[in-house]
Amino acid sequence: MRTRAGAPPCDVYAVGVNTRTATADAGLEPVDGSEALAALTAAATELEAQQQPAWPDTAALAEVIETLASYPPLVFAGECDILTDRMAKAAVGEAFVLQGGDCAETFASATADNIRDRIKTILQMAAVLTYGASVPVIKIGRMAGQYAKPRSSTVETREGVTLPAFRGDMVNDFAFHETARIPDPQRLVRAYHASSATLNLVRAFTTGGFADLRHVHDWNRGFVANSANQRYEKIAKDIDKAMRFMWACGADFDAMRTVEFYAAHEALLLDYERPLTRIDSRSGRLYDTSGHFVWVGERTRQLDGAHVDFVSRISNPIGVKLGPKADIDEVLRLIDKVDPNRTPGRLTFITRMGAGTIRDALPALVDKVTASGATVTWICDPMHGNTFESPSGYKTRDFEDIVEEVRGFFEVHQSLGTIPGGIHVELTGNDVTECLGGAEKIIDSDLEKRYESVCDPRLNHQQSLELAFLVAEMLGQA
Repeated sequence: MRTRAGAPPCDVYAVGVNTRTATADAGLEPVDGSEALAALTAAATELEAQQQPAWPDTAALAEVIETLASYPPLVFAGECDILTDRMAKAAVGEAFVLQGGDCAETFASATADNIRDRIKTILQMAAVLTYGASVPVIKIGRMAGQYAKPRSSTVETREGVTLPAFRGDMVNDFAFHETARIPDPQRLVRAYHASSATLNLVRAFTTGGFADLRHVHDWNRGFVANSANQRYEKIAKDIDKAMRFMWACGADFDAMRTVEFYAAHEALLLDYERPLTRIDSRSGRLYDTSGHFVWVGERTRQLDGAHVDFVSRISNPIGVKLGPKADIDEVLRLIDKVDPNRTPGRLTFITRMGAGTIRDALPALVDKVTASGATVTWICDPMHGNTFESPSGYKTRDFEDIVEEVRGFFEVHQSLGTIPGGIHVELTGNDVTECLGGAEKIIDSDLEKRYESVCDPRLNHQQSLELAFLVAEMLGQA
């Protein structure tokens, strides 16, 4: 990582949070941060990194990396440590993870209204899960950094014209013309500023009273009236009644004025993640300050690759996506690489198997990992294994397939006596028509009405709430 001449990497202070760390909990001694940072930088030149853009101007890229390295952290080490503690609780069934947000954020969608509606949707889903299953919900937004996407092909062809594939707003533009598709490193800087603005608004919403449980009715305002909202409103009335009872009994509501809300994204573009990796002044350890929780995708989790090496060197809680063909021996070696100290909450496996495959592919994986003695948090991603092209040519998913994969996830864990720790879904607070099915019974001919995603299809607000009610039922039976 490069910094301005003569300037040390920025310390990551634990501002406004409990300074007890996962490092301390694991009994680890402070380390030399400079040595750790030097080792991370050296690895960057030695290891192959999949799914990286072919930046045409390396000098411009170097300047951008230097600029990013000089910027303040987006999140703090102490916040990451608290999330590690929370994820540890989810691993043993004392909490449940709700992770949701856009497939691929865009600069154009980083507006106050869009951010607010995504937060409202996640808060509503969390309220449903908490009330329906009586379990604390860890709220993680797939936002403030999800500006890059892996692609199955480096190029895209339309009507005989071939151009570089769209890799997310952090790299190039969705518009299909030659200039737009050229990777531009200045977009990394723009992504930082968009993420900073998003986090600023998220923190304002979640700590300024907007997320107060006494305002559960307000989270429903502005959304189109539908059956899911009506069902939510019933729960909101029950919560309101319970809150009034507690107030009458003299309960202290200060703790309910705010909620913990964490930011997560795929650690895909290492030219963005590495410059934002900083030394924690408390422990000397490295943290990726681009987000609280980062994950490695199915396409980039090579044991000898740059992405796994990178996440093994940082102290954030880490996720790894696992598909139906994941090799069990490789998964066990991943645990040794990323979580050698077996720190509770450190490692999360996000399974993306497909509705028709999960009951066959997941059991052996969970069984072997459990037998190894590792304690990981298991999260279900029911989106990526259920994508297909509709007859009208749209990339879509069927709501029933999504529900079926979650149901299979719960069934497998119940049969093995293990813990279903959470769900990871692509969603929006808008009334888009991108996924088929749900109570609105979206069909193929509806997709063109409001298909707004630039990458993968997302659940709309009603479908997201429907899923929350169904998952709450599954949790209640687990």
